[in-house]
Amino acid sequence: MQRALDAARSSLYLTSPNPRVGCVIVLNQCIIATGATQQAGGPHAEVMALQAAQAAGYSQLDQATVYVTLEPCSHYGRTPPCVQALIAVRPKTVVIAMRDPNPQVAGRGIQALQQAGIEVIVGIEQEAAFDLNIGFVARMVRGTPWLWLKTASSLDGYTALSSGQSKWITGPEARRDGQQFRARSCLVLTGIGTCLADNPLLNVRDVSTERQPIRGIVDSHLRISPDAAIFNGDPVWVFTTVQSPERSQRLADRNARVVYLPADTQGQVDLAQLMQWLGQEQINEVHTEAGAILNGALWQAGLVDAMVSYIAPVVLGTGRPLMQMAELTDLAEATRMEMMASQQLGKDVRIQMRHPQRWRQLYTQIQAEE
Repeated sequence: MQRALDAARSSLYLTSPNPRVGCVIVLNQCIIATGATQQAGGPHAEVMALQAAQAAGYSQLDQATVYVTLEPCSHYGRTPPCVQALIAVRPKTVVIAMRDPNPQVAGRGIQALQQAGIEVIVGIEQEAAFDLNIGFVARMVRGTPWLWLKTASSLDGYTALSSGQSKWITGPEARRDGQQFRARSCLVLTGIGTCLADNPLLNVRDVSTERQPIRGIVDSHLRISPDAAIFNGDPVWVFTTVQSPERSQRLADRNARVVYLPADTQGQVDLAQLMQWLGQEQINEVHTEAGAILNGALWQAGLVDAMVSYIAPVVLGTGRPLMQMAELTDLAEATRMEMMASQQLGKDVRIQMRHPQRWRQLYTQIQAEE
């Protein structure tokens, strides 16, 4: 199953909106084929592995064991159901890391294999498979994507000087590393303040990928210029509360989609409604690179699932904070994140954290399916 997970990780930047899945076929205690899910519309992991086994000359798989990181699909989507491809070759055993939370599957693939007389084992390396596809699970279970908040700050928690100067607090190793989180996301989200101050491109440049994520801008009052660098020809979504056909058309001419959403009580884009809309658009993971206002608004709305924070060994003394939020009156009100991993990158440190309750709410529902 570890080899199957490695295969799934090889498609980390590729499969959206489909899950990242790997498959390994074992015969006589030897791995004879490996497959990973391809870009949406292409073959899934099981089909890739079966094709590899056939190409290697293995036509009889009735004594084989198939390891797959997610329950084989049992419905017709862009491709035929993988469970039928497995039933056609009748392996002795299929070992599955995790059940598929997609309501169109949800145990039906396992049931079909069992009804065909194939032994099925479920739950091997379940947590690893879950973490690999946490955005897909979030969208299927709660209807909204998994949202990462990326920050880069000084040791005393500032993202820039008071003047706005921020290039560069962190070093080149940390900046290159941050590109992988862009690459794995479906949507890179920022705010209008960041666009006006920094004029960022926000695409993936230092990671090899066949798929660029969509860029999204929270621009409540539709202030973005059609000449902004972010409009480089690749798709951009602009989220606003303002209906202006003229300005929208100018942005559409730059391959931007203007999305009108309800306003909150402050007259800004309702961020909870935005997350619901993104879920309906099959967005699995959102990677946010924004300023203090949007960061704070997402945090206070309870929408931040995880953080990836780059911390430089430098003290600024004062400057722009990570988040702009209302002051707490009691330390007990503070939200405490759960450490996932840390790594030194050049002179900087990357810390990955997740919201423990939000993670467990999803994982518990996956476990309940066993």
